Amino acid sequence: IQISDNWPGYSLDLFTYPQHYYGDLEYVLIPHGIIVDRTERLAKDIVQDIGDNDIVVLCVLKGGYKFCADLVEHIKNLSRNSERFISMKVDFVRLKSYHNDQSMQDMQIMGGDDLSKLTGKVSFPCVLLTLFFMFCKDIVGTGRTMKVLLNTIEKYKPKMIKVASLLVKRTSQPDGYRPDYYGFEIPDLFVVGYALDYNEHFRDLNHICVINDHGKAKYRV
Repeated sequence: IQISDNWPGYSLDLFTYPQHYYGDLEYVLIPHGIIVDRTERLAKDIVQDIGDNDIVVLCVLKGGYKFCADLVEHIKNLSRNSERFISMKVDFVRLKSYHNDQSMQDMQIMGGDDLSKLTGKVSFPCVLLTLFFMFCKDIVGTGRTMKVLLNTIEKYKPKMIKVASLLVKRTSQPDGYRPDYYGFEIPDLFVVGYALDYNEHFRDLNHICVINDHGKAKYRV
């Protein structure tokens, strides 16, 4: 689903959201209900493509945890209602690449169990990133984050690697990378909510929203 650059979004008055964020947001970019429906569709596409392979879901924290949890639940539901059982294991890594709303040059990969367990198995990174990725302009940013992670995983030679991301952001610095599955292509905006944060705030916001300058100043570190 492509959200155009001139999309005005939804008025905050149409939705409920935590009162402590009143005055900190511009508008709702993607309502929670639409996120849920789109994630369910991605799960269906993944189940159709993955075949009879077992799946190791590698969730990128912290922003990816909610998308990952919902995606995994949808896949489980599809497995329960079909003749084919899909075995899934979940592991977690964390990438740190932002200070306030600015991308840092050096990126850190933290956590995760012994990735050598991925050898010969299906590695299915379930990734949700905010300002990285690209699209032909990509989920935006530069795709650097995803490439660093994929290069690390590929060293263990898993049977298959697929990338799922809820968001793909359009950027002026594309490098050609695009995830295998993504929910929404969005403009080059700094968004929060649905576990996406700004200095650890806004994770409790269900909708994906655009933060305003007041919100950035209020929670800047």
